[in-house]
Amino acid sequence: MNNLLKMSLVVRLAVLPLLMGCGALWAQSAVPGQVVISGTVPDDANKLAILTRLREVYGQDNVVDQMSVGAVVMPPNWNAYVQKLITPNLRLINKGQLKVDGNVVSVRGEVANEAQRQQIASDMAGSLSPSYIINNSLRINASDQEVIDQTLANRIVEFEVGRSELTPQGQAILDEMAASLLKLKSQKLEVIGHTDDRGLPANNLALSQARAEAVKAYFASKGLDPALISAFGAGATRPLVSNATGEGRARNRRIEFRLSQ
Repeated sequence: MNNLLKMSLVVRLAVLPLLMGCGALWAQSAVPGQVVISGTVPDDANKLAILTRLREVYGQDNVVDQMSVGAVVMPPNWNAYVQKLITPNLRLINKGQLKVDGNVVSVRGEVANEAQRQQIASDMAGSLSPSYIINNSLRINASDQEVIDQTLANRIVEFEVGRSELTPQGQAILDEMAASLLKLKSQKLEVIGHTDDRGLPANNLALSQARAEAVKAYFASKGLDPALISAFGAGATRPLVSNATGEGRARNRRIEFRLSQ
């Protein structure tokens, strides 16, 4: 068994931390926009290649080098994969961190919307070999999403049984949601309909889509721009809890609201 440390690199920013290197070293910058990179690499050539790429993306004066050179094991093409991960898209991450620990890549922090979160994860997956594992813990900036979540407050937007017509109680909740969404100005919104698992999957998809469209139409009637709202039906494919009980099925029959690009 080789007892050398495996590759692990960490890069951080004050506004956006990132991390990369061998032996999981950690650093934090107190200067906004400054990148701090730490970890251990096997030689100066690998260190220079990573620093050069970081400086291309973040600027010569914004990269603080805290890497060391030591006896570490480098997986095949490791340095090339690390450089592919350092793209301008990483600048979209706020209060975050990227860590490359051998063939395990972990990224966390805040992004502005779901489209950015998915794009960053997709770009990473596309730049790495299948042997790499990506742990995506990116989340949408809490400030605006919290406005939506707190207004909904875990309540269920109710519809008539088996139909896409809103009940008076459902309309009352959407009235509150519309008032909150109008404060977000030009933010785009995804309205996602969900059902329980009873019935045919095709029927569940159609019903969830119709309900999402009904919510979109209701919001439009309250002054929200329909061009900023997308409606999507997920059917029973994304349950919150088990469908084994009536209570669980009731929780799974829901409308979800997510900020998007």
